[in-house]
Amino acid sequence: MKKTAAWLVRHALEQIGVPYTFGIPGVHNIELYDELRDSDSILPLLVTHEGGASFMADAVYRASGQMGVLVVVPAAGLTHAMSGVGEAYLDGIPMLVISGGVRSDMTQGFQLHDVDQQALMRTLTKATFRVESYDEVVATVYRAWRVALEGEPGPVYVEIPANLQLLAGESGPIPDFDRSIPRPELDTDAIEEAARLLGSAVHPGLFVGWGARHVSADLVRIAERLGAPVATTLQGLAAFPGNHPLHTGMGFGPSAVPAARKAFADCDVMLAVGTRFAEICTGSYGAVPPERLVHIDINPDAIGRNYPAAIAIHADARDAVPALAAALADERSNGDTDDGRWQPLAQAIADDKVAWRSEWLAHDSGDRVNPGRFFAALRDYLEDDAIIVADDGNHTFLTAELMPIHDGGDYLSPTDFNCMGYCIPATIGAKLVQPERQVVGIVGDGAFLMTAMEAVTAVSHRLGVAWFVFNDGELSQIAQAQEMPYQRTTCTALGSLDFRLFAESVGCAFVAIENDEAIAEGIERALAMMADGFPVVVDVRIDYSKKTQFTVGTVKTNIKRFDRRNKLRIVSRALWRKLRKQKSRS
Repeated sequence: MKKTAAWLVRHALEQIGVPYTFGIPGVHNIELYDELRDSDSILPLLVTHEGGASFMADAVYRASGQMGVLVVVPAAGLTHAMSGVGEAYLDGIPMLVISGGVRSDMTQGFQLHDVDQQALMRTLTKATFRVESYDEVVATVYRAWRVALEGEPGPVYVEIPANLQLLAGESGPIPDFDRSIPRPELDTDAIEEAARLLGSAVHPGLFVGWGARHVSADLVRIAERLGAPVATTLQGLAAFPGNHPLHTGMGFGPSAVPAARKAFADCDVMLAVGTRFAEICTGSYGAVPPERLVHIDINPDAIGRNYPAAIAIHADARDAVPALAAALADERSNGDTDDGRWQPLAQAIADDKVAWRSEWLAHDSGDRVNPGRFFAALRDYLEDDAIIVADDGNHTFLTAELMPIHDGGDYLSPTDFNCMGYCIPATIGAKLVQPERQVVGIVGDGAFLMTAMEAVTAVSHRLGVAWFVFNDGELSQIAQAQEMPYQRTTCTALGSLDFRLFAESVGCAFVAIENDEAIAEGIERALAMMADGFPVVVDVRIDYSKKTQFTVGTVKTNIKRFDRRNKLRIVSRALWRKLRKQKSRS
């Protein structure tokens, strides 16, 4: 039969079960957008910038497990989208990136958008495809979907020349869609060996990441069976319930909060699941696991890459962790099932958390908002299953250290690509696929400025989300990283923006939280308007004067790594500048 490639792409996406596509139409995908308009199951969303589209597609998967899809023009559309595609690639998020391509039925050169799209996308995707004929279209989209989900997930790019979309041609038989995704075969002997090693531990510990998010209940079983503290990565904050007594926080080294540092101080055997021990979650590699490390990951290249594993288990956590939980139950089935054995540890963790929060609450924030008080109130007002979306910046680590993600909740954040501008569009993607759940964003003013115009998209679709904008007038994470070693900052002061006028101009509701006294009422008002279907911009006049443990610990870790000569140079320069600054003030 004769069909256009645009019709064939639409058919393939419908069989996959794609709920939304994100992008901007142009001359190289105009036919595909016309086809998507006629779909009964796919809603194409217009965005204000393709970078926002890629963050929305990323969040669709993180919040629902459904494939996020971009439909963009080549060249500029792709380069705009590459930040979000890169984030998905390094964070292990599957995504289909579909663009038009220059005409393949013309011999003339210098066509519009005529750059090598395959070369552009090769380093940021798991695979790239260029469709050459009609009979390849559906099979290629299906193959791209499968590659995106196999092993460690990631984005895949498909380029379809504009002439194939516009003109009909013979497609041949259309293949059926096979939804099955193969998993690595589980090594049961390694599982038994891991159970014996963990069972012999005096001070076991668990470190879990995004790859462990589907097996939280089994991780709880393992932690309780072992009486082990549990730390998470930044991306995996929701992989273990933040309100469980054995949860200690993000990380376990010098950049972690006291509850985690103390609980893992004597760790002799560690179970790591779904983590690559990357730079962020280890505080610039300051967190070092013990030699007796059991490492489970879907990506075999991640196991042993930064720290050697005593027992390496290449497997999907959904297979390995339940099997390990069962093996540990057998390993320790000697009648010792009294949960009281880990109560002293749980009490110590609880005491350390109370002391940490008290330290924040006691901090004098002057006439600005104390982060500890803000997050305590936000946690009280939100449902347990709320979706928290954080951007990249100082607010990210404040969220990680002060905002526990309760059982049933989700946490979304750019991690290893570490791309600012994620939060505003990602809350939109999350709310689209989870309309019944509360979705709130925590975003710095610098990150807000990058993608704030996607608020127009939220208003257009009447999405009830709230963006708590931590407004301090600078890029505070970098400013603090500059201030500690340099005693001065450069290029971190932001231009001013009237958030009230911005909200009014795009049709959002607005709330101001200027000091501690306004926190409770401001959050309550924002969530009420959000529940009525209004996007809400909340101007939080935050106090960043107290540094996060992540910032303090990571700076110290990096300085310690320098040789003696450079360490002396950096420290003496900081002291000299500090003395000069104090002298000038006096």
